[in-house]
Amino acid sequence: MSWAGPDNFPATSLADNLDKKLLVILRDGRKIIGILRSFDQFANVVLEGALERITVGELYCDLPLGLYIIRGENVVLIGELDLEREELPSFMVRVSATEIKQAQKAEKDATELKGTMRKRMEFLDLD
Repeated sequence: MSWAGPDNFPATSLADNLDKKLLVILRDGRKIIGILRSFDQFANVVLEGALERITVGELYCDLPLGLYIIRGENVVLIGELDLEREELPSFMVRVSATEIKQAQKAEKDATELKGTMRKRMEFLDLD
């Protein structure tokens, strides 16, 4: 990602990023990629050609969203993507939407099982 605006100073306004490809990370953890077309003083943004990038381990999928409006209160981070660099490491494998949803479910189930097992083991007090 490139943070430098004119004269290598960091960009201080979203206006510097109009018509550029951005990554927006939302409060719920989703990652949205698209071209910034508009914004307002509340950091509400409009992305054109937006897609949601879902990653699970070494798997990823890009779900097309089209024209996408994001309410500013849901934005955690906005960053410009460097078009000269490869967006993903070479070991990442692109899969279908169905496969990534299955991988997400399996990951969620494993996390819940781990939490359940931890609660069951608390009574042992292994310290």
